[in-house]
Amino acid sequence: MESLAVTFGHGDVEIEERETAYQGFFKLQRLRLRHRLFAGGWSAWQSRELFVRDDAVCVLLYDPDEDAVVLIEQFRVGALKDNESPWLLELVAGIVEPGESTAEVAARESREEAGAELLNWQPALRYHVSPGGSQEQVELVCAQVDATRLGGYHGAEEEGEDIRVCVVSRQEAYRAVCDGRIRNAHTLVALQWLQLNVTELRARWKNTSG
Repeated sequence: MESLAVTFGHGDVEIEERETAYQGFFKLQRLRLRHRLFAGGWSAWQSRELFVRDDAVCVLLYDPDEDAVVLIEQFRVGALKDNESPWLLELVAGIVEPGESTAEVAARESREEAGAELLNWQPALRYHVSPGGSQEQVELVCAQVDATRLGGYHGAEEEGEDIRVCVVSRQEAYRAVCDGRIRNAHTLVALQWLQLNVTELRARWKNTSG
């Protein structure tokens, strides 16, 4: 059996040059680098483009008393080629601003995007979004809410957000994963994580909504 330990580290990459190719709301950098090879030695010098986007927090809002999940629906320009619609069912999410903690981002975005106050929360997963060309990492957290109080339309008007809050049973949310109605990667990951951890979560959080 092969070990799953990663072979190399940061010291096994050499960056000769890093330049900014584009600077807007996001940034694109062009790097000239090389890295060690599994068979020994170094790769040739390579040019790589890196999409620079700050890390984000995604929040799976869950009500253990109702066994309900709170998702949001909004337009996404990156989904214009989607065969079904450029409106996607997603998690509450936001970029981590300098000096902010995961808990602060989760609370802020939950209020802005879903009108939700968090009763409890716990870390779930941390993962790379698209490491072939982006540096962004996501901290996925699961947060307890009172879903009976949630619904309607939300979002920061100054940011052009137009968000619909959807409260559904956990079973219906998972059916939407299985039949392809949910096509957002963060939401797919989160709902599958919930299926694996729901028994423990409900035992810890049930009847604690006050």
